[in-house]
Amino acid sequence: MRQLLALVVLLLLAAIGPAGAQEVDIVPAPEDVNAVNLTSAVSVRPGENGKIELSTAPGEDGIIRRIGVLASQSGTNPNWAVFALRNDSDAQIDRLLVAPFFRLPGSGVFRPDLGALRMTALTPSAGIRPVRLPDREADVFEVTLDPGATVTFVAELSGNTLPELYLWKPDAYRDYVNSFTLFRGVVLGVAALAAVFLTIMFVVRGRGIFPATAAFAWAVLTYLLIDFGIFGPLLGISNGSTQPFRAAAEAGIATTLFAFLFIYLNLHRWHLRFITLALALTVVFLALFGFAFFQPAVASTIARLVLALLALTGFFLILLLALRGYDRAVLLVPTWIIYIAWIFYGWLVITGQVSNDVAQPAIAGGLVLIVMLLGFTSVQHAFSEGQVSIGTLSEVERRALALTGSGDFVFDWNIERDRVSVSDELCIRLGERRGSLRGAIKRWLDRIHPDDRDRFRTAFDTLVELRRGKVSTDIRLAAHDGSHRTFRMRVKPVLGGDGQVTRIVGTLQDVNEDRASRDRLLHDAVHDSLTGLPNKQLLLDRLERALTRAKLPNGIKPAVFLIDIDRFMELEERVGHSAADSVLLAISRRIARIMRPLDTVARLSGDQFAVILASEAAAGKIAETAEQIRKALKSPFNFGERDLSLTASIGVTIYDGNPATADDVLRDAELAMYYAKRLGGDRIEAYRASARSIAAYSRASEEDLDRGLRHGELEVQFQPIMDIHSGEIAGAEALMRWNHPQRGIVPPEEFVPLAERTGMIERLGRLAFEQAAGQTRDWLRQLPVPDEFFVSVNLSPTQLQTETLLSDMRSLVSQDRQVASHLKLEITEGQAMSNPEHSAYMLSALKAMGLRLALDDFGTGHSSLSYLHRFPVDTIKIPAPFVQMADDSGLSHTQVPIIRSIVALATELDLLVIAEGVETLEEIERLQQLNCQFAQGFAFGAAMTGVEFTKKLAAQLGR
Repeated sequence: MRQLLALVVLLLLAAIGPAGAQEVDIVPAPEDVNAVNLTSAVSVRPGENGKIELSTAPGEDGIIRRIGVLASQSGTNPNWAVFALRNDSDAQIDRLLVAPFFRLPGSGVFRPDLGALRMTALTPSAGIRPVRLPDREADVFEVTLDPGATVTFVAELSGNTLPELYLWKPDAYRDYVNSFTLFRGVVLGVAALAAVFLTIMFVVRGRGIFPATAAFAWAVLTYLLIDFGIFGPLLGISNGSTQPFRAAAEAGIATTLFAFLFIYLNLHRWHLRFITLALALTVVFLALFGFAFFQPAVASTIARLVLALLALTGFFLILLLALRGYDRAVLLVPTWIIYIAWIFYGWLVITGQVSNDVAQPAIAGGLVLIVMLLGFTSVQHAFSEGQVSIGTLSEVERRALALTGSGDFVFDWNIERDRVSVSDELCIRLGERRGSLRGAIKRWLDRIHPDDRDRFRTAFDTLVELRRGKVSTDIRLAAHDGSHRTFRMRVKPVLGGDGQVTRIVGTLQDVNEDRASRDRLLHDAVHDSLTGLPNKQLLLDRLERALTRAKLPNGIKPAVFLIDIDRFMELEERVGHSAADSVLLAISRRIARIMRPLDTVARLSGDQFAVILASEAAAGKIAETAEQIRKALKSPFNFGERDLSLTASIGVTIYDGNPATADDVLRDAELAMYYAKRLGGDRIEAYRASARSIAAYSRASEEDLDRGLRHGELEVQFQPIMDIHSGEIAGAEALMRWNHPQRGIVPPEEFVPLAERTGMIERLGRLAFEQAAGQTRDWLRQLPVPDEFFVSVNLSPTQLQTETLLSDMRSLVSQDRQVASHLKLEITEGQAMSNPEHSAYMLSALKAMGLRLALDDFGTGHSSLSYLHRFPVDTIKIPAPFVQMADDSGLSHTQVPIIRSIVALATELDLLVIAEGVETLEEIERLQQLNCQFAQGFAFGAAMTGVEFTKKLAAQLGR
C-alpha cells in the first residue's frame, strides 16, 4: 500500500512538473547578437499575499523546480514578470537586462504610457544574484549565466505591466547609449539657442510674434530635457516619476503652438469672435497644465489630440489666407507642411507602426526643426516689415484701427513679387468679387481710366527712381458695370535693407461723391441753371480765348451775336413764370441746334442769349447763320393747345483785329441789338458807326459812376418798415441814391445795371453795406433801439456770384459784431434760383456770420417752395404786385388766398413776412386781416436820409 501511494505521488509530480515548465518561455542568449527583445517571452503574473510561487523552466538536467519569491517591501502585493534565459555556450557570459522607463513607440494616443519605474527587484532561480546598475533612462540589471545553464528570472514590477524588456551585451549597450549622446547634445543645444535667441528678439524688437515663438521653443526644450532623462535629476527625482511633467510639457507645446498661430496670423484683427475663442481656449489650456499633475495620461491625450487638430485646422486657415494674398500666411505654408508630416510620422510611432531605435530621436529632431522654421519665419517677417512698422505693436494696432475707421482702402504693391494687394472692401465698392483686383501691376493699370494712366505710371516711376517722396493724386478706376469711380491715392515708397524700393504702400479714398459735387458746383457756377447753357462769365472767358486765337497767323476772327427776345415780359405775364421758363428752354435748344462744335451759345440774363460764332469767317456765312437763328425763333412754339409766336432782335459784331477785350466786343454786339430794337425788333443789325454815340454815352455814364463813387455822390436812404398792428417802426430798408451834380437824382434802375455791366457793383454794394452798418451803429449808440430792430440791405445778382462777397462781409462784420445782428441782407428769389447750390452755400456762410437774411419778391421765382427749406432765410417779402390789388379788379379773389397762404407758411416756418409797395389804407387793412405783421411803402413814407430817419425813430422811442 505504501509503495502504491509513492507511485501515485511520482506520477502527479511528473504530470505537474512538465506542465509548470511549459509556462515559462526559455530564450537562448546568443553570443553574436548585441540585443534581444524579450518582451514577447515575458509572462506577467499577479502576486498572492505579497509573494509568488512558480515552477522554473527545466534546467540542464531537465528537472523542474518550485521556487517562491517574496515582495521586497512587506505589505505590498506587486505583479511579477517571469522569463527564462539559457546559455548554450561553454563559457560563462554576462548580459544586461534593460527595462526602459519610457518608450514613445507604441505609447498610444488615448491614455498613453508616459513612462514609470519598471522593475523593483530581480530574482534568479539559480546562479549569481543580478546586480542593479545605475541608469537615467531604464532599470538595468547585470546577470551572469553559467555555461549550459537555464535560469528562470522573477522580476518584481513597480507597475502593472512591463512594456519592454531587452537583453543587451554590456559593451553594445554602452555603445548604444553613447551613440545618441552626441545627437541629443546637438538637438538640445539648437533648441536652447533658438529659445534664447527668440527671447532676446522679443526684448529687442518688442513684437508679439517673438514671445509666442520663444514660448513654443522653451516648451519644446523642456520636453526634450524630460525625454532625454535630464529633467528628473535636475529636480532631484527619478526619471521614472516624471509622468506629470511629461504631460505638462506636451500640453505646453500644444498651447504655445496655438498661441503662435493666433498671434502670427493676427486672427484677432479678422474678427472679434476670434478673440473670444482664443481667450476661452487659453483658459482651457492653462487648466490643462494643472490637470496634468492629477491625471497625466488624460492630459497627454488631450494635448496630442490638440496638436493633431492644430495641424488640420491651421493648414486650412493658412491656405485660405495665403490664397487671399496675406504675406504672413504665405511665409508659413512650407513650415506647416513639414509640421503636418511630423504629426503623421508621430502618429505612426505612438501607434507602434514604426518602432525602431531611430523613431523616438527622429520625433525629437523634427520638433527642433519645426522650432527653427517657426523662428526663422518670425524673424524673416519681422525684418521684412521692419521698414514699414514704426513704433511698438500697440502703435501699429492703433494705426490699423484708425485706417479701418477712416473707411480708406489699403493699397500695397510688392515690387519684388510684382503683386498688388488691396482691401477686399475696394472690390465690393467696384462691384467685383473679392481678390479680383490683386495681381500684377499691369492688371491694375488696365483698370485705370486711360486719361489717368500716364500720370499714374509717371508718379510710381518717380517714387521708385528717387526712393523718397509721397504721391497724392486722384485716379479713376473702372467698376464692374463699366463706369468709373474716382479715388484719391496717397502712397509712399518703402525701402528694403539694400536701400532700394521694395514696395509702394498707401491708401485709396473714395472721393467719387465729392468729385461729383465739386464738378456740379463748378458747372453750376458757370452755367445757367434753367437751360444748362454757359452763363455770361463762361462766355466772356471763351470769347477772350477766341480773341487771343484770332491774333495768331491765320486765326479765325469770331463773330458775336447778342439775341434779345422781343416783348418777352408781356409773354411771361400772359402765360406765367413756369410756361415762360419752358419757352426759354425751347429757345435755347433751337439756337443750339444751329450751332457747330466750335461755337458757343450762352444765356446772359432772363431773355438774352449770346453766341460766339467761330466756325464761320465769311461775312455772308455769318449773316446767313444769324438769319437762321431769327427764323428759328420766329417759328411758332407749340405750348399746350395753342401756339406762341416770338420775334428776336439780334445784334452782330465781327472782331476786326484791333485791341479790344471780351467785354468791349460783347458791348458792341449789345449796342447793335439795342439799335435793332429801336428799329422795331425782329431784325438783325450789325455794329456800325451810328452806334458809337450810344457807346460814347455809355462810356460817359461809366466815368460818371466811377467819379460818383470816389467823390461820395452816392448815399443810402432809409425807407421805414412798419409793424402795421402796433403802428411802430420795426426796421428800415437801405436804398442807394445817386445825386449827380448835373443830372440830379439818378434812379437806381439806371445806375445799378450800369454798375453790374461795368464791374463796379462790388464797390457799390460794399459802399451801401458800409453806410447802412455805420448808420445802424450810430442808432445803437444814441437810441434805445430794441433787439428786433433791423436794417435791410439789397444784394444784386452779381454780388452774390462774386468770390469776394464773403471776405468783404466777414471784414465788415468783424469791426462790430453787435451791429451784425441788426443787419439783414436781401436777395430776390429769382436771383437765388439762378444757381441754387451756390446760393445755398453763400447764404449759409452769411448766416454763420450772424447776419439776417430776407428773400425778396417771394412767389415770383422758380420752384420757391421746394427750395425754401434749403435757404437759411428768416424773412420773406411779398412783392408789390401781390399787394396792390384793388377790390374791383377781380384779381383780389385769387391774390388774397395766395397772401394768406404765404403768411400761414411763414408762421409754420417761424419766418417774418413783409409786404412791399403798400400805398393805401385799404391795402393796410387787407394785410391786417390776413395777419401780415410788417409792411413798407409810400403809405408809411418815402425813403429819407439818415438824419431824418433818426428824428422819426427818436420820436417813437421818446428821446
